[in-house]
Amino acid sequence: MIPSIDRNAMWTGATTPRYQLRAVLAALSKGRISEAVDQFGDRFTFNDRALGLEFADRERLTEYFKKSRELFPDTAVEVVSTYESGDTAFGEWKLTATRLGYYYSVPVRMPISLSGASIARIENGRISYWSDYYDEKSSMRLTLASFFVNWSDN
Repeated sequence: MIPSIDRNAMWTGATTPRYQLRAVLAALSKGRISEAVDQFGDRFTFNDRALGLEFADRERLTEYFKKSRELFPDTAVEVVSTYESGDTAFGEWKLTATRLGYYYSVPVRMPISLSGASIARIENGRISYWSDYYDEKSSMRLTLASFFVNWSDN
């Protein structure tokens, strides 16, 4: 079982990069978006490499996580392994979810199962950089990306 975020430990510097990465993934798996976003510093970069999205402010990151949960409400993230080197943590995870789709006019539930990895850099006890890597096609998350891309800029 992955522990929930211990805010006292975070402020005293008792957490490790590996712990913070696992805590964010656990919070997202449980739909605790504010808890996950609270781990990010005032200045950070979040990259979703599969969707080509980048965020650098809490409001937009929160919106991204909320929209993801709205589109895939049963999302669960299982941490497979983690590794730490200096101020950086690397995590391998497996995500499962369900996407509602339609076959002609009949609603169908399509299961999603994919593996991915996250990299998090910690500075002064907070996340300053986060990057997710997974296969965009098997994730069925292009709908999510469409809410955050201004197509007229391309």
